[in-house]
Amino acid sequence: VKKQVKKPQLVAAGGAGGAAEVATEEVVSSPMEEEITNLQEARKKLIEGKFRDKHFVWGSLLLAAGVTFSIEGCLNTYSRTGRLFPGPHLWAGAGITALWAIAAALVPSMQKGNKTARDAHIALNGLSFLLFVWQVPTGLQIVDKVFQFTHWP
Repeated sequence: VKKQVKKPQLVAAGGAGGAAEVATEEVVSSPMEEEITNLQEARKKLIEGKFRDKHFVWGSLLLAAGVTFSIEGCLNTYSRTGRLFPGPHLWAGAGITALWAIAAALVPSMQKGNKTARDAHIALNGLSFLLFVWQVPTGLQIVDKVFQFTHWP
């Protein structure tokens, strides 16, 4: 936006008094300059909110918990039954874990200002959220089967 701004125009304020009268100059601001100022003020408010830091903390916690439970789920199933059951729940979980790893790997590029990396990060996390939502009913079915076949003391 800054590249589109033209140099400010100087306007002489004064009457027809000629050379004896001192001309005062005022800067006429363009609508583009006003837009830049408004955007800079909005950016300052966003920086004060520390949203990037909060997003980083919550994203790190989600990544750590998600990968841990992804591995724990497979280990738990294998230790109880001696095998894994390759079905929608397992494949969706593996896909989510891979998407999270790829999205996390994009963070250094995003910090350097790469917009493509940012867009890919958002798209990958959106896709992983949709996979997670799709995975919930299969997880509830698995919990139902576990309770059904578990002999309680």
